Amino acid sequence: LMGRLLPRVLCCVVALLLLVSPAQAILNDDNYDGNIYALYAGNGSLVPPANTLEDTLADQRTAVIVYYLDDSAVSKRFAPVVSELQRLWGRGIDLLPLTIDPLQGRQPTGAADPASYWRGQIPQVVVIDPNGEVVFDKEGQVSLGSINDAISRATGLPAPELPAINQEGSFNEVNIEVTTR
Repeated sequence: LMGRLLPRVLCCVVALLLLVSPAQAILNDDNYDGNIYALYAGNGSLVPPANTLEDTLADQRTAVIVYYLDDSAVSKRFAPVVSELQRLWGRGIDLLPLTIDPLQGRQPTGAADPASYWRGQIPQVVVIDPNGEVVFDKEGQVSLGSINDAISRATGLPAPELPAINQEGSFNEVNIEVTTR
C-alpha cells in the first residue's frame, strides 16, 4: 500500500509547488504590493495617520499631507522620503500620508477636508502652517530638502540635517540607502 501511495503523494506535492508562485514586490511598476510604507520604506507606522487634518488644524499644528497610491511606482519610490520626514521631524509636525482613492470624484467640504488641497497628481506634498496657510504645494518626486525647508518655515524651527536617499534602487536597497552625508 505504501509503495503505491507514496508516488501519488509526491505527485500532489510537486503539483502544488508548481501552482504556487512566489510573492514579488517590484518598486518600478504600478501593481499593488501592499502598504508601500511598510514594504518600501520599512515604516508601517505611517498609515493610517495618527491625526486627522481637522484635528491638526484645530490644534494649530503644522500639517504635512502626502497624497499617494499604493499601486503607483512614483509613490513607491517616494515612500522613503515620507518615512524620513517622520524620522527628522517626529512629533514636531503632523504627518498625514493619505491615499487618494477616497478623494476621487467627490467635492471638498472645507479647509479641514484633505480633498480641498489635492490637485489630481501623485505624489503631492502640501505643508500647512499652524495658521492654516498653505506654505508648500508640490507634485512629483519632491526633494527632501525642499520639503524640509518648507516645514522649517511653517514651524519656525531650524531644519534638521538631511540624509541622502536613493529612490531608484530596489526596495531592499532603498531601505538601506537612507544615509547621512
